[in-house]
Amino acid sequence: MDPRILLIDDDRELCQLLREFLLSDGFAVDSCHDGADALQVAQSTPYDVIILDVMLPGMQGLELLRRLRSANVGTPVLMLTARGEDTDRIVGLELGADDYLAKPCNPRELSARLRAILRRAGSQGPSTRGDTVVGLLAINAAERTATWDTLDLQLTSAEFNILRVLLQHAGSVVSKDQLSQQALGRPLSAYDRSVDVHISKIRKKLLACGGAGNLITSVRGAGYQFLLQGNGIR
Repeated sequence: MDPRILLIDDDRELCQLLREFLLSDGFAVDSCHDGADALQVAQSTPYDVIILDVMLPGMQGLELLRRLRSANVGTPVLMLTARGEDTDRIVGLELGADDYLAKPCNPRELSARLRAILRRAGSQGPSTRGDTVVGLLAINAAERTATWDTLDLQLTSAEFNILRVLLQHAGSVVSKDQLSQQALGRPLSAYDRSVDVHISKIRKKLLACGGAGNLITSVRGAGYQFLLQGNGIR
């Protein structure tokens, strides 16, 4: 079955162009052009990925994203932002977006980003099945859930992937480029703060569930490290 995509953008001509390309590339695509209407559709219909423009009539894209995450709609979201609008990108990631792409975007890059998100969300190969436990933190890759002392961390797809990579290398430093490649499915570009923002969100969710704030440490000039706790990794 073709992956189902919800494209939310008020530029109808652009939507039509992207929809035609994505259809020819093996996606099933629905479109919405108004934020309020899109919120109802996204909450009532299951999609594999949502493409969400920041600038929308009726309800801005960032507000729409906030409401989706508040309603526990966990569908991966790829934000479309104006080129150079770093603030929108960072706020979008903090609100729970999984990735972003600057407009105007190349349809082939958009398709590649979507497939990377789908691969990450559906990855259940032999090396990723089962639980990984580090102290009170447990991650189940098959069900794509992470818990701290049995409390669900409610991670986004991108946050889950980053945490999984860190746990796979618990006790060792993982570079930001490696995290971007393995968790986000793309090389780290200049001035890209996606990994930093996702890790900041993971830290906050660990703290909210009773975890320590220094479980994931930043190693200047090298990357990030998940500290081994208790009996280590198993």
